[in-house]
Amino acid sequence: MRIGFDNDKYIELQANHIRERIAQFDGKLYLEFGGKLFDDYHASRVLPGFEPDSKIRMLKSMMDDVEIIIAINANDIEKNKIRGDLGIGYDDDVLRLLDVFSSMGFMVGGVVITRYTGQPSAEAFRTRLAALGVRSCLHYPIANYPTDIEGIVSDNGFGKNEFMETTRPLVVVTAPGPGSGKMATCLSQIYHEHKRGVKAGYAKYETFPIWNLPLRHPVNIAYEAATVDLDDANAIDPFHLEAYGESTVNYNRDIEVFPVLKALMERIMGESPYQSPTDMGVNMAGLGISDDEIVREAAKREILRRYFHTSVAVKQGKAESIQIEKLRLLMNQAGVNEADFEVRTKALLKAEATGGPAGAIEMPDGHILTGKTSDLLGAASATLMNALKYAAGIGDIDVISDTAIHPICHLKTQHLGSRNPRLHSDETLLALSVSTTTNPIAEELMKHTDALRGCDAFFSVIISEADERLYKKLGINVCCEPRYELSTYYHK
Repeated sequence: MRIGFDNDKYIELQANHIRERIAQFDGKLYLEFGGKLFDDYHASRVLPGFEPDSKIRMLKSMMDDVEIIIAINANDIEKNKIRGDLGIGYDDDVLRLLDVFSSMGFMVGGVVITRYTGQPSAEAFRTRLAALGVRSCLHYPIANYPTDIEGIVSDNGFGKNEFMETTRPLVVVTAPGPGSGKMATCLSQIYHEHKRGVKAGYAKYETFPIWNLPLRHPVNIAYEAATVDLDDANAIDPFHLEAYGESTVNYNRDIEVFPVLKALMERIMGESPYQSPTDMGVNMAGLGISDDEIVREAAKREILRRYFHTSVAVKQGKAESIQIEKLRLLMNQAGVNEADFEVRTKALLKAEATGGPAGAIEMPDGHILTGKTSDLLGAASATLMNALKYAAGIGDIDVISDTAIHPICHLKTQHLGSRNPRLHSDETLLALSVSTTTNPIAEELMKHTDALRGCDAFFSVIISEADERLYKKLGINVCCEPRYELSTYYHK
């Protein structure tokens, strides 16, 4: 894969910039972390060379100065809100995050339960945290938030919230998902700090949109494509333009809330340290781009992926068709269309030639391989095997014997109630793994699974959830034509 982003430079610049911001506020900064602290695969796709764990690696470089607070909305606990990518509740994800941060050596200050009004599930969660030895505090809804500045910055506003004592210069506030109250948590903590004579400050760390790239740069368009379900958009920051005469990019929600946020900071601190939403940010990602052409092409691909993912979601009843229209507008702005996705073209041609479901995968060297449905393997399995053979430099030979496949097919249909005897890709990998005990070629193929990370795959029909999960675990960017293989109503 071609690299267009200098990850080491980015980490160094980012850490130094945050240190400068800490110094700006007499050594105490509350940093709201937007997006994912680790596993940021969107960033790694649109900025080739960006490592998915770059943010956490950056924090590790200043670990002795870092303390982490996790915010969670009590209403999300009560409603058992689920993280779609992990399939677990927000409350369980808080525990997962606590484990992850602690295992990495970070100091975790505790958990802030926001918008607490006595919800039974939130109270039970707090009891659970206490039993685990985790500190927690409660933040309450504030009447007329965020417009009633005087009421918010008072003993009846932020003053009602419980204060979480912190000891490190940099307090990172993160959450299991959006709407958790990260910004309000930061401001409430700063209010209490100032009441105690500590002149703590606030900043925000969002990777996208990238403020010092043009508004219509494909990387920023790709972020709009990724958040099309939120009905938000990138925009020129008018406050920054007025204050400095410089055109920068920010998110419309941050622009809309900035006057209120500025007024809150003026009330708490005496004056606002920022003249614009861009001022509040600490993101240095734009300065890490080493090859703009490579980054542009990667972002255009991501826009196409988002289009096909959303098209499938609409077909499955998980998204609204208006999102497709918005994505088409974004595709036009980026100058791309479906025909530009060559791996899709090859998959559809293979399907037309064979009369059945087919797939294609683009290898790191640009070569595109195809696979088709057979009596024993589904299209996803066949495509995966062809890719592994190509990566290992092995010709088109049968690596898994029929004697290894047939028992699995028999188990599926005769004992597990499946009507489809063909192996899914995860079952195919298991059969390949078993074959390594007797077949050295199978062993060689297993060594090359990591070679597929970052590759694009496309299928002529919507593949099974099992196939999609396996491809994602291998780091393959998988997309499908929004069409089912069978004309039935139930597809599982």
